[in-house]
Amino acid sequence: MQRSNTVLLSNARLNGQLVDVAIEDGVISEISPATTAGLDLGGRWISPGLWDNHVHFSQWALVQQRLDVSGATSAREAAELVRTALAHASEPPLPFVARGFRDGLWPDLPDAALLDAVEAVHPVVLVSGDLHTVWLNSPALAIYGHAGHPTGVLREDEAFEVTRRIETIDPLELDVRARAAAREAARNGVVGVVDLEMDWNLDTWQRRIEGGNDYLRVDFGIYTQHLDRAIELGLRTGQRINELLTVGNYKVLTDGSLNTRTAYCYDEYPGRPGEHGMLTMPPAELIPHLRKAVAAGIVPTVHAIGDHAVSLVLDAFELLGSGGRMEHAQLVADKDFARFAELGVVASVQPDHAMDDRDVAELYWAGRTGRTFALRSLLDAGAQLAMGSDAPVSPLDPWITATAAVGRTRGDREPWHPEQRITTAEALAASTRTTVAVGQPADLIVTDVDPLAADAQGLRDMGVSATLLGGRFTFNEL
Repeated sequence: MQRSNTVLLSNARLNGQLVDVAIEDGVISEISPATTAGLDLGGRWISPGLWDNHVHFSQWALVQQRLDVSGATSAREAAELVRTALAHASEPPLPFVARGFRDGLWPDLPDAALLDAVEAVHPVVLVSGDLHTVWLNSPALAIYGHAGHPTGVLREDEAFEVTRRIETIDPLELDVRARAAAREAARNGVVGVVDLEMDWNLDTWQRRIEGGNDYLRVDFGIYTQHLDRAIELGLRTGQRINELLTVGNYKVLTDGSLNTRTAYCYDEYPGRPGEHGMLTMPPAELIPHLRKAVAAGIVPTVHAIGDHAVSLVLDAFELLGSGGRMEHAQLVADKDFARFAELGVVASVQPDHAMDDRDVAELYWAGRTGRTFALRSLLDAGAQLAMGSDAPVSPLDPWITATAAVGRTRGDREPWHPEQRITTAEALAASTRTTVAVGQPADLIVTDVDPLAADAQGLRDMGVSATLLGGRFTFNEL
């Protein structure tokens, strides 16, 4: 990767003043009164570059090529969208994959027979919007080892396995798509991502970076099936593999999701007597894994969505005394908000999910939505937030993420539990890792307006004029 050793950004607006920002070897070396000696920013604002703290990068790179059925309001409508798409496809991929269905409010149930009625020969797979469910027709069920399944709907680990297999394409082809996705992220001001793809991401990202995908910094996650391998290699959280690639956290899932009705909750799901969701990894299994990771210097990040799962994960962190991160924390018991700060557990949250899930939450978590996606309550209790998209569940775009956190609405709807809104400054702080200061990495964005002065709509409409990663332009429309 090539980079000029010295860059001077002149006439930049920072904290209400016009300044020059000198960069040497990728680090801000001086901030001084404005001149026109370098690249003149014309009074544009300069701010820290943005991070997306939870993505599934390969899935995000692939999803753009798939039929979007997220607008379907019934299983029958989703199936008809598949029928129409297949009718217009000269050579449909094998299998044909659609994305984004959310059946939590559908009047009918997804079923293999319904898909068979529109396509009984070509294998078809629909992946849910939250990634925790797949819906297959009979040919696809036969291919993926579930022939004769009574409904064709697979959840959690079975769904993840099918998702992994449908994403097995030529690595070099996937790398091409990943490069395009990284370039688009840079256009939106992104300088780094936490990639929690269910893969051995060390080799994947080394190959991509060596192949010229140098748009982003990447922290890669490690899953249970790869934990021993990581330990044998001596990997530790925060260890730099190269200039752009860093060892991330140990990722483990303990429950499901809201839309799949598998998030593990204290209360029953309405209309489902005795059903509280799925505890996919109970404490007796979870704690030994966490202990092994912590002993090796790999920080845990644990998926928990339902309030009972959140409590159990906090109990595990308390037992370990290690701190770490929790992914999602969508529904939190009142007694648990303060425990995040007390235990040093970062809340890694995805605010745009609240916009997708508000109606489903009102149905399945009725009476508890005041503590759902409760960012204000977490911050007021002293928790540290790290915001992300969970792409492809939501778009890999931190401006959309911040918009949801600040506005708690989408389109013309009234804000949902506006008491849980956070400020623009708090949202951007949860989406950045650096500051514009001497000695800081020159991971920067340039905008025509001040992001900190923007309201929710202003954040949604924010345009980025340039993105710099270590002082090198990854996007430039100055």
